Amino acid sequence: MSKPPARRSGQQILALREDPGGSDDLSVLLVDPAYRSGLTLPGGSAEQDELPHLAARRHLEAETGLVLPLRTILTIDYVPAAEFPEGLNLVYAGGLLTPRQIEAVRHHQPPEELRALRWVPRHQLPDVMADDQCRRVEDAWDAWEHGDGIPLLIQGVPVPVG
Repeated sequence: MSKPPARRSGQQILALREDPGGSDDLSVLLVDPAYRSGLTLPGGSAEQDELPHLAARRHLEAETGLVLPLRTILTIDYVPAAEFPEGLNLVYAGGLLTPRQIEAVRHHQPPEELRALRWVPRHQLPDVMADDQCRRVEDAWDAWEHGDGIPLLIQGVPVPVG
């Protein structure tokens, strides 16, 4: 191709915790970005030639303090060009966090472009997220609950779990 299209590659992570109150409910870790309204999954765009799972890991660590093995993609969301070039958002399975990981998130100081980190139960997602973001989280959560997902490959080779 003489002029390949410009395309964004967004990387987001679905990380869950059990209700500390003891119910069977789960909550998802969301970030509150200062540059937009509504909460989103942690993550961000990959730089040119940056492997997608490493971009996801970089954003997750900077935003939440977590370092997780990110190999399974739960959902892929195509976003047509509008205010930004067209893009694909990959949502990775961060899984159910351990108490130690949850404590690390609690003590982490997010970067200044984030107002806060929030744990939100599934039933409250429509109240705190834009519709497209909420649908993306719902789809990823459904895939996680059913054990669905796609392994990430780089040039046909599965990304290592660690």
